[in-house]
Amino acid sequence: MNDTSPAVAADTTHTGPQRLMSLDALRGFDMFWIIGADSLVHGLRKVSDAGIVRTLADQLDHVEWAGFHFYDLIFPLFVFLMGVSAVFSLEKHAEREGKAAAYRRLFTRSLLLYALGLFYYGGRSIGDGEPMFRYVGVLQRIAICNLFAGLIVLNARWRGILAWCAALLIGYWLLMTFVPFPGRGEGMARYAEGQNLANYVDEVALPGFKWDGDGRWDPEGLLSNIPAIGSALLGALAGLILRDGTRTNSERLLRLIAAGVVCLALGWIWSYQFPIIKKLWSSTFVLWAGGWSFLLLAAFYAIIDVANIRRWAQPFVWIGMNCITIYMLAELLNFPDLVRRVLHDDTLALLGKYDELTVGVFSLMIAFWICWQLYRRKIFLRV
Repeated sequence: MNDTSPAVAADTTHTGPQRLMSLDALRGFDMFWIIGADSLVHGLRKVSDAGIVRTLADQLDHVEWAGFHFYDLIFPLFVFLMGVSAVFSLEKHAEREGKAAAYRRLFTRSLLLYALGLFYYGGRSIGDGEPMFRYVGVLQRIAICNLFAGLIVLNARWRGILAWCAALLIGYWLLMTFVPFPGRGEGMARYAEGQNLANYVDEVALPGFKWDGDGRWDPEGLLSNIPAIGSALLGALAGLILRDGTRTNSERLLRLIAAGVVCLALGWIWSYQFPIIKKLWSSTFVLWAGGWSFLLLAAFYAIIDVANIRRWAQPFVWIGMNCITIYMLAELLNFPDLVRRVLHDDTLALLGKYDELTVGVFSLMIAFWICWQLYRRKIFLRV
């Protein structure tokens, strides 16, 4: 089907005739790490224990609880970019086909993304005991954010979007800080694992398989969907900046940078009271990740769409134009397992400490080849 993926690879046609290649490239860069680029660095660490390699490898692991590594940016950046795309795609469909058609498209795509999420986590096969669904997860969260952020984008301008974002982040902080419940921690411990409201809500209200706390709560749990929508709305604000035809490229770029700096500053100051915690998707995590997302988008926009330095980014565009497709294929086909089947244990043994690095390189080559073949044939699979 000759179209782009709706939630994260939606049509990003600018107000002029040019497509924002920077958005596709950044989306592909984000997916690049999800589908296995981290394994290259971890494989390299097995080869060399140099300081820079250790630092990079550490940044490609999630923090256990409070704090922030580069790897903690991958998912919120994905949601942020979905918000950017929504500004272009939803409003264009509303203008061409009417708001009712845009609503239908939004609900259909969100439902399909949610269904894909259930399938991605193995349907009812997940769990060590009785088979059960994982009702929350990465794609499920993307579906929820896509739906609610899309509804706001279709019905509000930038002040309304900003107000909604602020209300969601502040409202979540109020809930997490002041609502009493059994087992609540005191002081900063109210945000500790197993002592916070989000974990408690999952424990008492979320059915099915849950990833953390010995099956009691989930990092993509129920309550943390509230601030996650805020991540998409920050992306929508970035989309409005990029779509503003009254501004020059330099003015758009400066506004993206300014928004990123403001988000980082607010997130850092607020974190002294409400820590940056990915597994809670804390309001400060939204601002901190959002700040870096603004700055990354600004960098890609400046290099690719303003300076027109594009060739280096083409492989990321291949991925970005079919990101949901390659995300699902990476799970279904398991590229590292395919490589190991071809190379066999004897070959890997001969490679010694280079075995993991070799598997990582060939795994990514498979992913890039698939995305390149889809791109060159103009196949952009819709959800």
